[in-house]
This record gives sequence, C-alpha cells and structure tokens, in this order.
Amino acid sequence: MFIESSRVPRCMSTQHPDNVAPPFFAESQEMGGEDEIQEAYYAFSHLGCDEQMWDCEGKEVDNFVVKKLLTKYGHFFAERRMGKDVFITLRVPNPEVEKGEAKILLETLESIPRSFDTARPFYGDDAPPIFEVILPMASSAPSIDRVYKYYRDFVVGKQSQSFEPSGMTIAEWIGKFGPEEINVIPLFEDMKNMLNAHEITRKYLEDKDVDYQRVFLARSDPALNYGLISAVLLNWISLKRLEMMSRETGIEILPIIGIGSAPFRGNFRPSTVDRLMEEYAYVHTFTVQSAFKYDNPHDEVRGSVDKILEHRTRPMPDIDEERSLDIINRYSAEYKRQIVQLAPMINEVSKFIPSRRKRKLHIGLFGYSRSVGGISLPRAIRFTASLYSIGIPPEILGLNALNEHDIDFIHDTWIHFEKDLGDALRYANPNSLYMLPDDLQARVRELLDRFPMDQEHARITSEVLDSLNARNPSGIGEGVLDAARIRRFLG
Repeated sequence: MFIESSRVPRCMSTQHPDNVAPPFFAESQEMGGEDEIQEAYYAFSHLGCDEQMWDCEGKEVDNFVVKKLLTKYGHFFAERRMGKDVFITLRVPNPEVEKGEAKILLETLESIPRSFDTARPFYGDDAPPIFEVILPMASSAPSIDRVYKYYRDFVVGKQSQSFEPSGMTIAEWIGKFGPEEINVIPLFEDMKNMLNAHEITRKYLEDKDVDYQRVFLARSDPALNYGLISAVLLNWISLKRLEMMSRETGIEILPIIGIGSAPFRGNFRPSTVDRLMEEYAYVHTFTVQSAFKYDNPHDEVRGSVDKILEHRTRPMPDIDEERSLDIINRYSAEYKRQIVQLAPMINEVSKFIPSRRKRKLHIGLFGYSRSVGGISLPRAIRFTASLYSIGIPPEILGLNALNEHDIDFIHDTWIHFEKDLGDALRYANPNSLYMLPDDLQARVRELLDRFPMDQEHARITSEVLDSLNARNPSGIGEGVLDAARIRRFLG
C-alpha cells in the first residue's frame, strides 16, 4: 500500500457532464483538453477536493496530466503533494466490454511510470504521483486481477529484461520503472455484480498483502437500468455485504459511491450533503460531479466539500435483504415496461440535450439488455435530462408496482425517502402524465397534492412537450436549458 487508509481521499471530483453551466475557465461549452487540466487544479485549489478522477474512456486521452499540472501549477503542488495530499485516479476502459478502446487501457497503464519520472525530480524522491486505477463494469476477480498483473508483469516487469548481446536491461537503458505495483479499484455497475461485489473483491484479494481495498459502487447506471428505488436498495445491500466481508477478512474496505445531483442519480448537492452522508454511512469517498461544482454558488460548494472531508464512516444499518430483493424484482420489472414505452420520446428529446464534455459516450448497460427487447437508450445523464425536460421525473416511474406494505418498508429503511421524492416531484408537470399508465398517473397526482411544484419549470416543460408533439424543434434546446437552470443540474 502506498498510503495509510486514514489518508485515502474522501472527496472525488469527477468529469461527469451533468452540469448546465460551463465553469468560468472553460474555453467552450464542451470541456476537454486543457480545460480538464485546469479543472483538476481548480478542484484541488479552490474547492478543496482531495481527489480527481481522470477519465480515460471515450475521449482523446491526455496521458500527460501530471506533467502539465506540475509545470503549470508547480507552486501549488509543491505544497500539496500529488500522491500524498491530493490524488489523480485514472478511470480506464474495461477491455472485456469496451473492445474498441481496449488498447487505451495499455496506453494508460504505460503512462503511470512516465508520470513517476515527471514527479521524481520535482519532489526529489521515488513516491509515485499516480498509483490507482478504476476499472468500470467489473464482473469477476480475474477481470480486476488482469489489470493488476498486466501492470506488474508487463509494464514494470519488462524493466529487468535484457534485449541485446551486452546483456543491458531495459531499466539500465531508459531508467527504473515505478511504482512497481498499482491498486486496482473495481467499479460495480449492474445488479448481479453489485450484489456479488463482496465475493468478487474477496477473491481478488486472496493473493494480495494489503491493509485496505477501495471498492466503487455505481449509483446512476443502476437507476437507469432498474429504477430509483432499486438503485438505492442495491447500494445498501452491497455496502452491508462489503462491511461484513471486511470484518471477516480483516481487510479494511473503503467504499466509493458515484452520485450525481439529480435525485434519480443520487440527489447529491451542496444542500443535501448531510443527508447523503447519513444515508450512506459506510461510504468512505463521495463523488462531486460537474453540476455539484459548477451549478451552485462557490461558497456553498466549498463548504460542502469541507463537510465531506470531515466525514467518518460508520457501520451500515441492518437491511432486510429478502424483502428488499423482492421489491427490487417487482418494481424494476414495472419500471422497465414503462421505459420501453417511453423510449422513443426519450431518444427524441435526448437529441436536444447539450454536450458538456468532448467525448464519445458509449451505450449504457440498459442498451445491452435483451429482457427489454434490446432497446438502446442514452447514457444516464442524457436519459435523466430528457425525462426532466418533458416534466416526467424518472424517479416516479415504477411507483405503481409498490403496495402500501412496500411503501412502509421503504419509509422505515430509507430515512429521507420523502425528502428525496419531494425533490424530484418538484419538477413534475401534471400536463405530461398522460404518457404514463393510469394507476401510476393516479398515484403521482396524489403525491403532487402533498409536495410543492415549481410552476415555472412546469411552464417550460409544457412548451418543450408542445414543440415536440408539433415536430417543431425550434426552441426545444433553449427550453431544455431553461428548465435545467431552474433545477441546477442537466440530468
């Protein structure tokens, strides 16, 4: 291990493009390239985050992030050491899923020793600036181990090989490679693997001599695939199982949860930080995505980041797994039926959702599911933004599958369920409910009698819907943005 568990970062800035407004330093509406270098510095220096996820999926990858940061902002990083006080964590492609980007994984792993060489003369020692990578869509212990062992055996391992008659080794020729090993953080995103995350992680750690292991749980893609309530229950079950596995093995598990600003994707905003840290007690690291950082006043963001940094993990409350899984199965089945019906509308509206990052977005897990006819949908942010833009918050989908006993159980288990649901219903438009099943319409109208509704948001989404129905695209994009500004998140 490279640092003690007490120094493992707690507030991870990410590049998720869920923001309405671009940051003041961005050169265009779509961030990329040098903007993201400046963003990393801004997250560290102005917001106080102690970690920046560096996404190497679906875009032109800048493998010189360490060199650029140390060159441009050396005064800051001389005092806030990279790899000790602040951290760059690489999110790499999963070659088992993203075949077209598989070799980017190898390029990214090869960049780690280069960053090591950049930092060595700057800091005067051999402590690595980057030593962790995130593997998305993790599905097995071997899939995680391959990344770990490829780096150890082929990236660094080749330094001891001789390649000419004199016997000179690669290390003697071009210098020592470091670090000798890396930490691989599995990111679990689908139901099967989230529920099995504890066993997959246990298996991966069998031949590792470590004191702690970071494990990343998705929150957006489970909501997209199975609905809001399923996503929350899945995360809680996974966290509790990881906690129990940690006790059994004696290895400290330090969970990361990937939560966005929309209630559907986590409801993590400066005003809800205390709420989320209470609900996800066992989580060590929380993500602050682009809307969190750029669609809220700076002082509120900075104060909320300070709270995250002060968070200390606690045991998760016990959860009735059998009851939770029964609800997930019934609720997600109804949710998926409704998504199939709404898919044409979602895909049409998504064309008008602005891009905030220069990247190629791959199809989400829902698009691979044959159980729903193999329909393709936009990724979670565009999906969420599309539904909000026509006054149908995705949080309401599937609620008609729940009976009174289910609702009572959810109230007892989900401390802030009413508040989270109210945050979403604020942006529901009664004029849009005709697209939903009758029993869901009735339930939502009952809920709207209890929760305040944003009238201006309803007016804008009515105009968007009218333009869509009239096949008149003019003004749709403007309406999408106007509604998003009210919410302070795109999707």
